[in-house]
Formats: sequence, structure tokens, C-alpha cells
Amino acid sequence: MARSRFSDGSGPSQRQLRVGELIRRRLSDVLTQGDIHDPDLNRMSITVGEVRCSPDLKVATAYVLPLGGERADDAIEALRRNKSEIRRVVAKGLALKFSPEIRFAVDETYDRLDDARRMFADETVRRDIDSE
Repeated sequence: MARSRFSDGSGPSQRQLRVGELIRRRLSDVLTQGDIHDPDLNRMSITVGEVRCSPDLKVATAYVLPLGGERADDAIEALRRNKSEIRRVVAKGLALKFSPEIRFAVDETYDRLDDARRMFADETVRRDIDSE
């Protein structure tokens, strides 16, 4: 069984981070400008929170969320349905040797942020924090 490059907890390389950010910006521009020929997708306002690249830069996972967080499943389905066109249009605006496969997942960062806020607002937690 192959070991993950990050099994030691070192995290992504600078190259992965840089390429992920380039793809995130380009993907965000493509979705904002309506460059994809799908009316359902162009009606949605989708935020691209983060793009994580595999160590070989052949796969990029885009974490997205529609504005307001509603109908996330519909947005993911529309993106997946158009992934080959999205890949082509995104790659056209980047100077990369290979065009990575783009996968889409729901960005749950905002949900975790809300959970943390609720936790800190809890009376028991507030009492513990104030006592320190």
C-alpha cells in the first residue's frame, strides 16, 4: 500500500499551495464571468473558498459554496456536469504544464466557524474562559 506524502503531518508543499491558489482565482473568475455554457450554473453565485492540489498536481479539489449556502447539492451537480468545460476554460488562463482534473466538494468551513461561535457563546464555556 502506498504511503501518503503527508502522513508525517508536513502539509502541502509551497508549489501545491501556489498552484491551488492560481486555480482558485481562475476558477472564481470563470464562474463569476459566466464563461461556462450552462444556464443553470450561470444563474448561481458560487464562492470558491479553497483549491487543494494533489502532490503530483494532476488533481485539484475545489471547495465551493453557493451564495447563502443554500442548494449546495445543486451547485455541486452543475459543476460536475460541466467539469470538462470548466477544466478546459480554467487551464486556458493558466501557464501550467498539465491541466489538472478538477473535482468539486462543498466548503464546510463556514459551518465549522458557526459551530465554534456557538461553542464560545455557551455559558459554561464563557465561565471557563472568564475564570482564567
